[in-house]
Amino acid sequence: MKLGAFSVSLRVKDIHKSKAFYENLGFQTLGGDITQNWLILKNEDTVIGLFQGMFEKNILTFNPGWNQHAENLDAFTDIRDLQKQLKANGIELLTEADETGEGPASLTIEDPDGNLILLDQHR
Repeated sequence: MKLGAFSVSLRVKDIHKSKAFYENLGFQTLGGDITQNWLILKNEDTVIGLFQGMFEKNILTFNPGWNQHAENLDAFTDIRDLQKQLKANGIELLTEADETGEGPASLTIEDPDGNLILLDQHR
């Protein structure tokens, strides 16, 4: 199963302080909008998202259709096909993608320890 680019989405209390902290670790802004309380930061192949006031827990995030540089892939497994595979493997979905749609969609699952996993396809 190919899930796409991996990142960690961090719930932060103060996005400005968190941005400064991670910049001191060598991360640079890749995307997002600090005025909307979210940023995507990158350090080499490591990608993190900073999100203030958007969710309650940190989330492991996979982006089907992207590589680790947030560049579109020519070929990838669509999220609706991944969703069918997850269901066939007996994995319970917390949120689901519309299987009749196409393009951007997301789904959420939870591992046995309560860690949230988001599959978020942007194209």
